[in-house]
Amino acid sequence: MAEAARNLAVLARRAGWEDQALSITLNAADDPALRASRSGAAERGLLIQSAAYSAARGGDREGMRELTDEAAAIAASLGGTTVLRDHGGGFSPATVQLHRISAEFSTGAPSAALAAARALPTQSLPSVERRARYCTDVAAALALRGHRDECVRSLLAAEHQAPQETHSRPAVKSLISGLLMSGRATPELRALAARAGALP
Repeated sequence: MAEAARNLAVLARRAGWEDQALSITLNAADDPALRASRSGAAERGLLIQSAAYSAARGGDREGMRELTDEAAAIAASLGGTTVLRDHGGGFSPATVQLHRISAEFSTGAPSAALAAARALPTQSLPSVERRARYCTDVAAALALRGHRDECVRSLLAAEHQAPQETHSRPAVKSLISGLLMSGRATPELRALAARAGALP
């Protein structure tokens, strides 16, 4: 039920209903059954992590940080990664930190997103998809800071980790297209755009 609530919140957030997504996840996280086992605590952490991202998308930076810190405290108390049947990446301090990068960026704080990224060793992430997501989130923050060359390097690192995942994400295509239109297009950038189907 916790995983169903988290998925429902994702759908609500994609529809632009951040308040409803926040309410869904926090209400589900209050279920006393989630405090009775390690897997329940991890599910609760995922719900709070999701709520933090909804707060970020709603522009509530302070609320996002408070909720992310709460999820991080749960992850720290569990120690290591908790593998969950319905969640491929499990729940760990590293996955919370990965969400922190995205959430900080979503609130318009690229410097905070990059600081969060520096505190996360990529080898601690549980899958190539997560490592690719790390690289694309870092790339987006670098682009917002005007660091084009570093941004392209980070996108290429994401592509190296998980090419199909990187090429299929609309946000990545949009970022690459924006780079092409906003400044000098290096051969590396043009080749990446061609592979990702992001050429104008």
